[in-house]
Amino acid sequence: MPVTAAQVRELRDKTGAGIMDCKRALEESDGDIAKAEAILNKKGLASAAKKAGRSTSEGLVVSYIHTGGRVGSMIELNCETDFVARTDEFEVLGRNLAMQVAAMSPRFVDRDSVPEDAEEVKDEELLLEQEYIRDSSMKIADLVTDSIGKLGENIHIRRFSRFELGG
Repeated sequence: MPVTAAQVRELRDKTGAGIMDCKRALEESDGDIAKAEAILNKKGLASAAKKAGRSTSEGLVVSYIHTGGRVGSMIELNCETDFVARTDEFEVLGRNLAMQVAAMSPRFVDRDSVPEDAEEVKDEELLLEQEYIRDSSMKIADLVTDSIGKLGENIHIRRFSRFELGG
């Protein structure tokens, strides 16, 4: 069964993947959008793993101030090129991560960033291990991995700060 442009567009709108990747996934799944989405997700995870060692020297510092101005956060989000750093998708990712930090108050980015002299650190205190506040079916690490697949570059959360009035 030939794949239509409408199917490719629908899959591309859902996943943000490239046109040819969407077309290949639809051909592989015989036009089934759900199966094609699963295929793209698997490929995205594989491509994210390949990109993990790449240098991330570009990026943005993104801030979020919660309504009322009592809680705010800043996050340094890095990627490989300034081209990706200027995209709307990257900026939205940064804003969502800054919102996560403001809402959930993590202490560290991941296990590797925990100092050796720190007491026992729970998974809830690690940003990448936290449940995403906008979609409880995924963790922050999954959100970053999905973005790596969509944007085609390694993405790394370098650091963050959270501020609370009177805190």
